[in-house]
Amino acid sequence: MRYILASMSPRRSELLSSMGLEFEICPADIDENIGVNNPEKLVTMLALLKASFVASKYTDQEVVVIAADTVVAIDGEILGKPSDELDAHNMLRKLSGKKHTVYTGYCCARADNGNMVSRCAKADVYFREISDKEIEDYIKTGEPMDKAGAYGIQGIGRQFVLRTKGEFSCVMGLPVEALGKLLKEEFSFEGGE
Repeated sequence: MRYILASMSPRRSELLSSMGLEFEICPADIDENIGVNNPEKLVTMLALLKASFVASKYTDQEVVVIAADTVVAIDGEILGKPSDELDAHNMLRKLSGKKHTVYTGYCCARADNGNMVSRCAKADVYFREISDKEIEDYIKTGEPMDKAGAYGIQGIGRQFVLRTKGEFSCVMGLPVEALGKLLKEEFSFEGGE
């Protein structure tokens, strides 16, 4: 069986590698503006759309496509990737001193037989109070610009986190424990523990 990650994210590649899975990369080129305001439904649908898009390129092959999408939600608002530095600043200001929830939708699609399963994992993240100077300094590093909620928990952004509740890798963009369980139950994966 071949595995394909439908993402160019280095974090997702690292997480998938940590599962002992050998895989290729084929990013999904889809429109992510699908007009869904529920974070769990949004990420689950986007993961499914990404997996479907890539799987359609391999319909006659024994391939399992793995796709994911992540957003941050706070006070009923969904925070994706910031559009610019001001947007990143505003996001981090909203997260300062509060709890937010990270939703990561993940989908596995078998290209040759159409078997497709999409699920969502979530984790709560508690931020300490952050000063405007800390936010400005963090934005200057460039790290927040390609991450949901404008921070990377596995990088410099970790300094803002007091604690997490839920699967830590979900916050990084791919819930490896939940994904491994899905692959074993539905796709006969026998990879590393």
